[in-house]
Amino acid sequence: MVPLPELLAFLVAALIIIVVPGPGVLFVIGRALAHGTRGALISVLGAACGGALQIIAVAAGLGVLVAQSEVLFVALKIVGALVLVWLGIQSIRHRRAMPEADLDERRPTVRRLLRESFAVGITNPKTIVFFAAALPQFVDPGAGSVVGQMLQLGAIFLAIGIVSDGLYGVAAGSARAWFATNPGRLSGLRASGGVALIGLGAAMAFASRS
Repeated sequence: MVPLPELLAFLVAALIIIVVPGPGVLFVIGRALAHGTRGALISVLGAACGGALQIIAVAAGLGVLVAQSEVLFVALKIVGALVLVWLGIQSIRHRRAMPEADLDERRPTVRRLLRESFAVGITNPKTIVFFAAALPQFVDPGAGSVVGQMLQLGAIFLAIGIVSDGLYGVAAGSARAWFATNPGRLSGLRASGGVALIGLGAAMAFASRS
């Protein structure tokens, strides 16, 4: 178990990092604008699953390799950026689909939404570098298994992230539902979500380690 002082310090750091809108929030908002509240919440869970694997990798020592290897960092960065750009293009291409169409076979399946968001979560190099750099700072080697403490902190981080991103997704999804009464506005909203995802992918492609 993580000692209480380290746990409290980590909670403060995690809240600051998660609650302040960043790439994760932009991704969720973009998905909400494209697929509504349902799509946003499923995407939050999918991205969290990708983040969970990153945490396990960090705890197992693989995160250090990514943090130190420029090749691995760039590879993850490019793959993640391409996934986001592709999702953004899809949102723009299908921006004119009527709200009724969301109820038929063209509505994204849960499996597809999870698969796409998982790809975004697992290929985000910034988070795995953060986990590799930050998690060890909040563990106490004298308080038990270091790996167990890192996994515990990572689980807390994911839980806070799911709640925070979920709230952003609900808010954005609710706004989308209101815009759905006007097809033109909804089309513009979907296109905006797609542009946001493409911009996020471009930002990830050119992101540095800092």
